Amino acid sequence: MALTAAAVLVALIVTLGGANRERDLALARQRHSYDVMILARTLAGTIARSEASLGRYVISGDKQLGQLYYDEWTLAGGQIDRLDHITHDNSDQGPAIRQLRAAYEARGRELSTTALSTTYGKNSLAYARFYQTRKAASLIQINHLLDTVIARERALLDERAQVAAGSVAASSRIAGVLAVFGILLVLGAIVLGWVSLRATNERALAQADAEAAGERAQELSRAVTEATAELRAQEAKLRQAQKMDAVGQLTGGIAHDFNNMLAVVLGGLELARRSTTLAATRRHIDNATEGANRAAALTRRLLAFSREESLKPEPIAAFALIAAMSDLLDRTLGDGITLVTRDGADGWRVRADRVQLENVVLNLAVNARDAVNGRGTITIATDAVTLGAEAVGRCAAGDYVTVAVADDGCGMTPEVAERVFEPFFTTKEAGRGTGLGLSQIFAFVKAHGGEIGIDTAPGRGTTVTLYLPRDVAAVESPAAEPVADAVAADDADGHDILVVEDDPRVLTATVGALEELGHRTVPCPDPLDAPDLLARHPQVSLVVSDVLMPRQTGPEMVAGLLPRFPHVAVLFVTGFAGEANAAEFGDHAVLRKPFTLAALDRAVADTMRRRPPPPAQIAAE
Repeated sequence: MALTAAAVLVALIVTLGGANRERDLALARQRHSYDVMILARTLAGTIARSEASLGRYVISGDKQLGQLYYDEWTLAGGQIDRLDHITHDNSDQGPAIRQLRAAYEARGRELSTTALSTTYGKNSLAYARFYQTRKAASLIQINHLLDTVIARERALLDERAQVAAGSVAASSRIAGVLAVFGILLVLGAIVLGWVSLRATNERALAQADAEAAGERAQELSRAVTEATAELRAQEAKLRQAQKMDAVGQLTGGIAHDFNNMLAVVLGGLELARRSTTLAATRRHIDNATEGANRAAALTRRLLAFSREESLKPEPIAAFALIAAMSDLLDRTLGDGITLVTRDGADGWRVRADRVQLENVVLNLAVNARDAVNGRGTITIATDAVTLGAEAVGRCAAGDYVTVAVADDGCGMTPEVAERVFEPFFTTKEAGRGTGLGLSQIFAFVKAHGGEIGIDTAPGRGTTVTLYLPRDVAAVESPAAEPVADAVAADDADGHDILVVEDDPRVLTATVGALEELGHRTVPCPDPLDAPDLLARHPQVSLVVSDVLMPRQTGPEMVAGLLPRFPHVAVLFVTGFAGEANAAEFGDHAVLRKPFTLAALDRAVADTMRRRPPPPAQIAAE
């Protein structure tokens, strides 16, 4: 009995040892399968975060978001390598992992193209490509392959669990048979061990499932929170952009009507001043004229805000423009600012719209004033430089006129300086800035083929330098042809002018101004009547026309007149930049409302000097 009991005990120990080894092996294989499934889910989350970062980068252009997208995508590649390594024991997973790697590489090429478009400033193309990549086959294939890997691993896990359960059951049966031949104590110990083994196994399985489910829930919760915050931020930016666009359109319309009224006011004041000799009356007229001119300057700045394109680019001497703005700058910057100007441009010119360039200089000066808290020194300097290719940013090689605005204020940290040209980014407190000023300046410089540089450091002040290409055509253009004697003779006697204007008050003021200058006028309140009036008045040599009119625009009217009356000169008068672009004006002169008698006289004289010869002269030749 003792020998039998010892043999049973030895056999029982061996059997339990084998069962324990099978259990440990089964648990290890289960943990391995869970690791594979968790890694696959983690890989899906990493790819989702990388694409979300790319989406934010496409919208905002923030280079940090672009770097975050790159880091997350690289991390996803490492996770694929890890997934390939830990599934080497399952030959069924090999083809799926290889297909997953190929889909990952294809997806990476698609997203890299979108990222590069954003990096080079092609935002519209980047938006379109990012929208297309959301429905790309590579993304669908990646998700499908990850689901396949998880499904195969889950099937392998079920198979291994069945094998482990079978092994435990076999060991349990053997232990039961041996227990029949053992003593009751040994039998009780075997039963207790078997129950403990089952409980431990079930507890381990339940704990592994709970941990995996908890990690997935936390990951999904974080992703939803981040996506919600990002959507709210982008929604706020979109609302701000729509608000600014609506304000710009409203401003342009109001400024257009205001220019028409100012044209009537300034014209009437000038005519009144010419017709009176009383000193007191002239003084009151001069005060009213100064107020109207200030209103006109304000209107020009409103139009510059609402404008989308340059109205009429022209050669401009940068320092002369700054000198002409001295009064405006002094009034805007205040008495606490010492304004210093320096000219080193050596007469070089740039080609730009004068109002837009004035607005750029004024914006930079106002930013400098805010940097010194309204008390300090601001220096505006022009210079002439010759740069090599990409010497500053991405500039091309050639001659450049620089406009530098420097202050002795607090300066900026590198992190702030890197973001100053981003739309809606501002360091000013709420209510003092929209974050659009420097971004508009950046767009202006880029549209003219130039570059912009910023030199700043905390406590050292800030210098913003605009590099604008030199206008070589202004230097190389031939001297103006001498004015013909016939034109000079016509100027002495005045001209017959057709005035086309739909606003009766502006029409009356313009006709009065031209007659005061010694010209003969034919008023035309409707552009559709212009052809008949020209036919009835063949002596008319100049058409002065408004641009924006209800039934027909000025450029449209002129396009229909010139084939029938090619000898007639054209002068456009406009108070709004948005009604036509420079291509529609062609080579015709443009006079902006409101205008003075002197400006009107110069515009008429310049237009008549460029007028084609009349039909009689053509016949004589």
